[in-house]
Amino acid sequence: MDCKYNFIYESQKATAEFFIFVSMIDDDFSLKLIKWYSENKRNLPWRESKNPFKIWISEIILQQTKVDQGLPYYLKFIKKFPNVHDLAIADENMVLKLWQGLGYYSRARNLHYSAKYISNHLNGEFPKTYNELIKLKGVGKYTASAIASFAFNEKKAVLDGNVFRVLSRYFGIEDPIDTTSGSKIFENIAFINLPKKNVDTYNQSVMEFGALQCKPVKPNCNSCPLNSKCFAFNNNKILCLPIKSKKIIKKERFFNFIILKSEKFIFLEKRIKNDIWKNMYQFPLFEEPIESFSPPKDLIKTSILSKKTEVTHLLTHQKLNVTFWEFEIKKLFQNKKYERIEIKKLNEYAVPKIVENYINQNISIHRL
Repeated sequence: MDCKYNFIYESQKATAEFFIFVSMIDDDFSLKLIKWYSENKRNLPWRESKNPFKIWISEIILQQTKVDQGLPYYLKFIKKFPNVHDLAIADENMVLKLWQGLGYYSRARNLHYSAKYISNHLNGEFPKTYNELIKLKGVGKYTASAIASFAFNEKKAVLDGNVFRVLSRYFGIEDPIDTTSGSKIFENIAFINLPKKNVDTYNQSVMEFGALQCKPVKPNCNSCPLNSKCFAFNNNKILCLPIKSKKIIKKERFFNFIILKSEKFIFLEKRIKNDIWKNMYQFPLFEEPIESFSPPKDLIKTSILSKKTEVTHLLTHQKLNVTFWEFEIKKLFQNKKYERIEIKKLNEYAVPKIVENYINQNISIHRL
């Protein structure tokens, strides 16, 4: 195909795509969603504020997290760090400790990093536009759009899992949401269906609608205000949409935690590897299948095994087979690799959820 005909082909393709998108403009869609939202929305504290800091905190917490789980974390964060300066000067262990149990700990580290950047380099002035917001560490397209829309009413469409589902089902979009081309189609359709005003309210509406009405499983289709024109409802494809091209494959790992404790002391190590638990504390860890693992003799030479506990812990992309080897120390010792701390202060350290669960179930802290 020479340049002339290639140009004609690309022009025809662009024209066809244009008419496809134009055909998907539906004024009733946004109006009905806003009306539904006014009658069904949940009263959530970040919705009562135009403060970009509070909106930012809520959006980062709610990434990969349901509202019911994220709400108490949001309240704790805002109470402890009422503004960006307070978060910026906080000790990282304190930030991670408050985040403990939410998972995806890079969110907390990025939050802390960006708070320091805003406080130190922007004089505490929170970015006001999408183009400025997206430069913050840990802020992607969705989060930048949400803050720009909710705090500053910028005309940006939000696209989270709930919105992908609503758009895919209503407009009959069968392109995979986890591909570059599919994502672009959703971005275009989301944008052309933004209302001329009240963009912030509309964005809240479509997300809330996906969370409460157009749910992944057992959506409330019969009482849905959009069902008369919903592609999925009228073509029996409700549970088929949206489409993902990739399946999550869980990596299986084997962890052995060595718990060395005396009556008053216990040993921890700080995780320095660049992974999800970076800079958090844990019991000395050895990654090896339990069938071939034996606790290092030099580490347990003054100890006696008192308990062995095996558990399975599931993460989004990993299955952890975990064994806790608990030893009673008969003679205290020093080890440069591990920190000896008082058991009564154990709760001051940010630890992974799997370690937190073990501590809560097996180590008496408050009686010491």
